Amino acid sequence: MKVLVPMKRVVDPYVTIHVKKDGSGVETQNVKMSMNPFDEIAMEEAIRWKEKNTVQEIVAVSIGETQAQETLRHALALGADEALHIATDKSLQPLQIAKILQWVAQTHKPDIIIMGKQAIDDDCNQTGQMLAALLGWPQATFASHIEFIDAETVRVVREVDGGLETIKVSLPCVITTDLRLNEPRYPALPNIMKAKKKPLKVMALEETALELESKVQVTKVEPPAPRKAGKMLKDVSELMHALHNIEKVI
Repeated sequence: MKVLVPMKRVVDPYVTIHVKKDGSGVETQNVKMSMNPFDEIAMEEAIRWKEKNTVQEIVAVSIGETQAQETLRHALALGADEALHIATDKSLQPLQIAKILQWVAQTHKPDIIIMGKQAIDDDCNQTGQMLAALLGWPQATFASHIEFIDAETVRVVREVDGGLETIKVSLPCVITTDLRLNEPRYPALPNIMKAKKKPLKVMALEETALELESKVQVTKVEPPAPRKAGKMLKDVSELMHALHNIEKVI
C-alpha cells in the first residue's frame, strides 16, 4: 500500500508575521520557514502506518520554490521513502494546487492521500476537499483518529462543530488531519544523514502540461487593526453598564 503526503513550506508558527510595506503579501525574506504543522501531523500518521506494516511506501510531495526541498528533506528524515518537488516560483491558489496533486496521484497511484486540513499561512482549508472532488475519491476531513478496518476500508473520527463524527471510507481516499490526531516526532540524527541518500526528484511545473488559470487575485494584504486597550472594572454591574450603554453589544 502506498501513501502520498502533500506538504507546504510556510513561515514558522513561532515567528511574528510582518506584512510587506507595499501590501503585496507577507515578508518571507530572512524569515525562519518550516513544514506546515498540519502536514507534519499527516506525515507522522503515515509513518506510524508504515511501522505497523499497514503501508509499505510513503511519498512526500511539495510544490513551490527551490527552498521547498528543505521541507522534503525533513520529511525524508522523518521516515518518507521518496520525495517529489514540483518547482515553480508562481503563487498558486488551492484549486491550482489540487489540480497538480491530482496529476501526481494519477502518476504515482497511491492508495491513500493524507494531508493537513489547512496551511497556517492562508488558512484556506480547501485543497484536500478539491483534490478529492477532482479524483472522484471519498474524503474524510478533520481527522482526529484513523483506524484501518481492512485493506480496503478505514474508519475515521472527524472533529465537527457538534462534537465527533465517525465515518467509514473505502480506498483510495483523501484524508485531512486535525491537531489531535497525533504528536509529530523529531527526526533522529542517523535518519537525517540517511535522508541525504533517499531519492528526491525535482521537476518543473511546466512538465505537467497542466492549464492552471488563477480564479482568485489577491489585491491587498494588511495586518489586523490593533486591539483597544483593556479596562479594569470593579464589579459585574459596572461590566453590564459598559456592555449595554458604552459598547452597545447587549
